[in-house]
Amino acid sequence: MINKEITILIILYEEKYQMIEECLNKIKDFKIIIIDNSNDKFLKKKLVLKHNIYKYFLNKKNIGFSKAANQGILECDTEYLLLLGADCLISYEDINQLLIAKKKYTNCFMTSPTFLNYRGEYTYNGGPFYEDGSKNEPIKNEGDICTDSILTSTVLFRVDDIKKIGMFDENYFLFFLDDDLCKRIKKLKQSVIQVFNSKPIHQSGQLKIRNPLKKIFFRNYYYDFEELYYYFKFDINNKRYFDIKKKVPKFIFKMILNFIILRPTKFIYYLSKTLAFYKFKRFIK
Repeated sequence: MINKEITILIILYEEKYQMIEECLNKIKDFKIIIIDNSNDKFLKKKLVLKHNIYKYFLNKKNIGFSKAANQGILECDTEYLLLLGADCLISYEDINQLLIAKKKYTNCFMTSPTFLNYRGEYTYNGGPFYEDGSKNEPIKNEGDICTDSILTSTVLFRVDDIKKIGMFDENYFLFFLDDDLCKRIKKLKQSVIQVFNSKPIHQSGQLKIRNPLKKIFFRNYYYDFEELYYYFKFDINNKRYFDIKKKVPKFIFKMILNFIILRPTKFIYYLSKTLAFYKFKRFIK
C-alpha cells in the first residue's frame, strides 16, 4: 500500500477553501501535513472537521515556500514525501505512477507528473534552467523524460535524499527555488523525471494573494531579489545585476512621481523593485 510509504505535504497561503477542499478529497487515503503561512485559524477549524489531517501547522507570519517546505520535511516520518500544491488535483493512481518511476530509474532523485489543465491540455512543468530558455511551452512528452528543471509544486522524493542534499535553500521565498534544487541534483549526477502516466490537473502560475497591492509588491520584490541571488549563487553571470543597477535611479524617480500623482499600483511596483535591488546589494556585502 503506497499510502504507508508516502506523506503528502501541502503549503498554504491564502488559497480559497473550495480549491483546498477539492485537492484534499482526492488524497483521503494518505497521511497529510499542512503548513499554513497565512495563520488562518478559521480555515484550519473547517478543514480538520472534514478531513483526517496528520499534522497541521499555523505559521504566525509568511515564512515563504522554502522554509515551510523544510519545516514539513522535518515533520515527515515516512520514507517518501510528495510535496503537493493545493491547486493540483492528483489521484491515487497518479501518485502510484510517480512512486513506480522513482523506484524504477537508477539515480532518479525526484519524480514529477505531466500537468494538464481542465480542458485536458498540457501545461508547463518540466523544462530548461532559467538561463537556458523559455519556461512557457509545455513538453508534449510521449513517455517518461529527464528534464533539467521541474516545478516543485508537485514532486516526489525520498526524505533522506532531500535531507542529504541540504533541503530547500531558504534564501528563496518563492521563485527560482525549483532551478536551484534541480541544479544541485544535477551536480550529484542524479536525474529529475517527468512521468508521462501521471497526469493530474494543475492550475499553474497563479499567485493566490488577494490584496492587489500586496500581490504587486510580493511578485516584484521577491522575484527580483531571488533572480539576482540565483545568478550570484551559481556564478552564471553578473550582467543582470548591472542592468538593474543602471535602472535604479529611474525606479526611484518613477516611484516618487507615482506617489505624488496618487498612482498606488505603479508606486508599489517601483518601490518593490528598488527595495529588492538594495536588499541584494546588502546581501552580497
